[in-house]
Amino acid sequence: MEGGPGLATLRWRFLRKLWPWFFLIGLLGLIRWSKGSGFADFYAVMKRPFWPGPAQREWVEKAVQLEQQVKLKLLEEDNQRLRKLLSLQNSSVDGIVSAPVISRYSKGWWQQLQLGQGSISGISVGDAVLGPGGLLGVIHSVTPTTARVRLLTAHASRIGVWVIQAKSHGVLVGMGTTRPQLNFLVKDPKVKPGDLVSTSPASTILPPNLPIGVIQTINNQALPAPTATVQLIAPSEAIDWVQVKKSS
Repeated sequence: MEGGPGLATLRWRFLRKLWPWFFLIGLLGLIRWSKGSGFADFYAVMKRPFWPGPAQREWVEKAVQLEQQVKLKLLEEDNQRLRKLLSLQNSSVDGIVSAPVISRYSKGWWQQLQLGQGSISGISVGDAVLGPGGLLGVIHSVTPTTARVRLLTAHASRIGVWVIQAKSHGVLVGMGTTRPQLNFLVKDPKVKPGDLVSTSPASTILPPNLPIGVIQTINNQALPAPTATVQLIAPSEAIDWVQVKKSS
C-alpha cells in the first residue's frame, strides 16, 4: 500500500496556494509605506518618451501666456505709480511742499514717518501731511532738512473731524493700530458704516474738509457716547511721497 503525501509536501502545496495573497499584502504594504512615490516615478519614466504631448504642450503655452500677462499688469501698475510720484514731485506750489518718505519705523509703521524735507523748505510743526486719498497725519517735529510725521493712527494723535453725511462732529483718536477710533460728542450721532469722515469744516488747526476715511463699524454701547472704527483712505504703508500743506 502506497503511503499518502508527506507532511512536507502538504505544507508546500498549502503555501503555494497562499503565496498570491502574501504577495498582494506585501505590495499593498509597500504602496502605503512609500505613499505611491515608486509607482509615480515608474509612470513618469514610462511616459517620458511621449512628453510633451498635445495636451501638455497646450498647458505649457497657457502657463507662459499667463506669466506674460501678470508681468504686463505689474509693469502697468508700476508705471502708473511712477507717473503719480512724478506728478506729486512737481506740484510744490500754493503752500504745498512735496516730500519723499525716507524712513518708516519697523516696530510701528502706523505711528510715524520720516520725510526728506524740513524747515528749509518751509515745513513747520502742525502742518498737515497728505497722501493720495486724503490726510495722513501732522508734522510732529522738524530739522532743517527732515520732518517727522505723527500719523493719525499713532497713540498721541487727536484731531477734530466731521462725518459728512450725518453732519456730526467727533474726535479721531489714534489707537496704535491700523485703524483709529472716532469718539462722537453726542449720544445719537446718526451715522452708519460707509459714511465719509473729513477734517472739520470749522477747523482752525488743520485745513478744513480734507478727506480722511470711511466708518467701518459702530459701537453704540460705548459710554458716554458711541464710538466707531475708521478705515483711512490714504495707505501710509504704501506711500513713497507726500504733500505737506503749510499752515502759513
